[in-house]
Amino acid sequence: MTAALDRLDATFAALADPTRRAILARLARGDASVKELAEPFAMTQPAISKHLKVLERAGLVSRGRDAQRRPCRLEAQPLRDATEWLVGYRRFWAESYERLEGLLDELREER
Repeated sequence: MTAALDRLDATFAALADPTRRAILARLARGDASVKELAEPFAMTQPAISKHLKVLERAGLVSRGRDAQRRPCRLEAQPLRDATEWLVGYRRFWAESYERLEGLLDELREER
């Protein structure tokens, strides 16, 4: 398996969890600390940290250093890569629906 496919697998595995998707949605609005990310959830900061580690391994989140804070930030490249991968399937389905529509038009004309 190539490194690109491994990264894609890690991205989709990270996105499979609703808490991690919510964390990414929050980070899309700007950097945040672990404490800030934990606030809307009924879970501990260590539990949020575990989710963040999964997101970091997938390359979706990075942590900076700002004095005493270590803000988390969204890294968009893995999402861009996943979107590009999905676009190929979108084209496949669009072409399939176009062929189906053509076939249905032929059947209607025969009636």
